[in-house]
Amino acid sequence: MTTNNDPQITMYSTETCPFCTAARMLLTKKGVSYEEFLVSRDPELRAKMEDLSGRRTVPQIFINDESIGGFDELYSLEQQGKLDDLLAPESQP
Repeated sequence: MTTNNDPQITMYSTETCPFCTAARMLLTKKGVSYEEFLVSRDPELRAKMEDLSGRRTVPQIFINDESIGGFDELYSLEQQGKLDDLLAPESQP
């Protein structure tokens, strides 16, 4: 269940990319919801992803509108124990 203080997670991906699949699996394992945009058949959406991230590869993952990079970066955050903090709901003031 998503609440207003849950992190906003966006992933730009393709259907057949193994790193996209791995990112989906990790985010699902973490129990967070995310919005996914498939860029494989949408040149305008791919261009938007490239503008936002500065990268051409997929996946490109954003948490609260901040680019964290692709699966390698997502997995690195998990290995360092930092991903849970990024995915935790923000405290209300």
